[in-house]
Amino acid sequence: MDSGDSELCFSSLFAVLLTSVFGLQTSDFSLMHELSIASSILDAVRNELDKRPGARISKVGVRIGALSGVEPDALSFGFGALVQGSALDPLTLEIECVPRSQRCPACEITFEVKDEGLACPQCARPETLLAGGDELDIAYLEVEE
Repeated sequence: MDSGDSELCFSSLFAVLLTSVFGLQTSDFSLMHELSIASSILDAVRNELDKRPGARISKVGVRIGALSGVEPDALSFGFGALVQGSALDPLTLEIECVPRSQRCPACEITFEVKDEGLACPQCARPETLLAGGDELDIAYLEVEE
């Protein structure tokens, strides 16, 4: 069984635990989405470690946009559950939440969206373009050689 199989098995067991012990319903399974993302982050960490024999990665930083559909707390919880007791333990996850931002094509400013209004705060143009907030990126890895 490779590490991907063991993580899939862990994901299934984790789902059973959440439903039986905590009484969650299948509609509560946004955590499963974040668990899959956490697993993908760990795959990227392992790939980097394969390129650097003898190195250790102590921290991974991710950027999560407000529109990404990812719940930061659920991602952090799932990440911790997958790392605990693994060869990557005590790897930590640092999450930077990125707010939604828009760009006005008329006056070329980029602004953070604070409410549902997407109009340009400078010229009041109602049609603006998404400039940020949909990110889901690995921002950095702290590597100890």
